[in-house]
Amino acid sequence: MWLIAICVVGFVALVFGIYRMRVLKRRRDLEEHSIEPEELHALMEAKEEVLLFDVRQPLDLLAYSEIIPGATRIPPKEILEQHTLIPKEKESIVYCTCTSEKTSRMILERARELEFTRIKFLKGGLAAWKAKGYPVEPYEKPFHLDTIS
Repeated sequence: MWLIAICVVGFVALVFGIYRMRVLKRRRDLEEHSIEPEELHALMEAKEEVLLFDVRQPLDLLAYSEIIPGATRIPPKEILEQHTLIPKEKESIVYCTCTSEKTSRMILERARELEFTRIKFLKGGLAAWKAKGYPVEPYEKPFHLDTIS
């Protein structure tokens, strides 16, 4: 009886350890593909060629109708359906509004699955950018309120 209990506990510990290693690897991978607002600002000031994509959900855009200068607005739903909207061969950065960077991370993970190697997400998104006092401009183009889940 004790032998069975020891085997079950060992198996559970093994499964938990494998799960934890995968989660940590995923986090490290995401961190390698992120950029701080200061780094992005320095790239933009140096006129480096980097493409910037605003991938916020439509309701987030409605709540915060501003955009980082030079960014292109692409709804997340469109990117997930049409991954060619972000060029694979150019340095690209995506950002959203949510503090967990949920939408940016979702786009990044999808891009990584498609073997994009030159894409990053802006840590802290638009809020972190604005907190540093970096410029934003009004977003005045029409958009649809459809969302993805």
